[in-house]
Amino acid sequence: MRLSELTRGIEILGIAGSPDDEVRSVCYDSRQCKPDDLFVAIHGLRADGHEFIADAVARGGRFILHERDFIPPPGVTAIRVRDSRQVLGRLGGNFFGHPSARLCLIAVVGTNGKTTISYLLEAILRAAGHSVGVLGTVNYRFGEKHFPAPNTTPESFEMQRILREMADQGITHVVTEVSSHAIDLHRVDDCAFDLGIFTNLTQDHLDYHRTMENYFQAKKRFFTEVLPAGGKNHPRRMIINGDDPWGQRIIREVPDGCFTYGLDTPCDVTADLLRLSLGGTEVRLHIQGETLDIASPLPGRFNLYNILAATAAAGAIAIPTEAIRNGIGGLAQIPGRMEKVSAAGQPAVFVDYAHTDDALQRVLQNLSTFRTRRIITVFGCGGDRDRGKRPLMGEAATAGSDLAIVTSDNPRTEDPLAIIREIETGIRTPKFIDIGECERHPGQRGYLVLPDRREAIAAAIGLAGTADIVLIAGKGHEDYQIIGNRKFPFDDRVIAREALSLWQTGRKGS
Repeated sequence: MRLSELTRGIEILGIAGSPDDEVRSVCYDSRQCKPDDLFVAIHGLRADGHEFIADAVARGGRFILHERDFIPPPGVTAIRVRDSRQVLGRLGGNFFGHPSARLCLIAVVGTNGKTTISYLLEAILRAAGHSVGVLGTVNYRFGEKHFPAPNTTPESFEMQRILREMADQGITHVVTEVSSHAIDLHRVDDCAFDLGIFTNLTQDHLDYHRTMENYFQAKKRFFTEVLPAGGKNHPRRMIINGDDPWGQRIIREVPDGCFTYGLDTPCDVTADLLRLSLGGTEVRLHIQGETLDIASPLPGRFNLYNILAATAAAGAIAIPTEAIRNGIGGLAQIPGRMEKVSAAGQPAVFVDYAHTDDALQRVLQNLSTFRTRRIITVFGCGGDRDRGKRPLMGEAATAGSDLAIVTSDNPRTEDPLAIIREIETGIRTPKFIDIGECERHPGQRGYLVLPDRREAIAAAIGLAGTADIVLIAGKGHEDYQIIGNRKFPFDDRVIAREALSLWQTGRKGS
């Protein structure tokens, strides 16, 4: 593509070299640069791309898009802009022909529930006969293809590339989880979204956003700037949780095109709960004057909110109610989201991604509805991330559990014991006990510390009786643990099943 076409619509502050040469491709990692590429020098969170311009040129890059003063060597064209990162998405849109214009593109925005809603919408849209792609925390997928997800939302140029591939392969609808980082870093600015769903806002990512208000403003920016800029003017393009206080702020501050869902306040889409059990949920949904009875295998009141969000979004784009019913009813389980890993006759063991105090509190509240004996919770907090939520997680876990086992999550470069000490500052009433005391006196209420996550999961299941519920929280679908700067294979579900096998063997031998 000619440079002039590639940079169409971009404010250029200055250009040194030929503005009309042919560009092979675009890269923003100098190690990926090839002859005749355009290298975008981005000031990142950990490194500054301007420091790698020489490397990009040495690898054959003939075009450099930059923010700082730069005198190009002979044969290299330099394009100066105000914000390289913001421009990257526009370059991607131009290079790949703005694929989102051909797709029905739905964003799911919020702290909790994004992944479950994306799976529900995928199931509904498929039931309606559409070809669906999903970009989210678990993976990126469309057709028979599945890719690991390095980020919840891809980098802007990659986003355009993937959407182009989806459109070329006949995908008609795409559901994407849009993180606050992605909004703040302009990864989705050049995507034409049809709908945006707001789930809720609770404390998370304050290592990046610093305050809850900043965190909210990042989410809100999607609805005030990104969604309107897409040019797809649906009458109801904002699907907002009307029960969430931050959702109520969006409704007040961004009133155009809101379609609300909720249980406790008057909303456009609501429901009557008919039955709630560990085996699933039966509800009567009310949407646009219609009543729809649905049986879902997904348990818990918090999943009812996810079902309402997916139903409201489907209704906003005129998906038939029968497809809504069949899609929701046919989705049995979601990876790492209240995923049951135990069998009949064993303790009820669930693995869940809950890694905020609000998410953990909600999961435990729902599990308490079904308890017949004890709830045992295994949890930790990630290193090099929002430290403010650590005591809140400690408080939520111990308040909602009979026995809480504090362990490591992904400690990264922090000392696991230092993370655990910060978690313990939020624990108010349960007493500290050790594993020996737990084994000698079963049924005690309190918390214990086992920094090794494998040992903690094994202890929780080993201490559980048939009537107990065990929640392993924090990592969900992840199949790794990050210690230092290295990733090690580790899947809570696999470890739990191994422990359950030993539990079963021990019961047979006793």
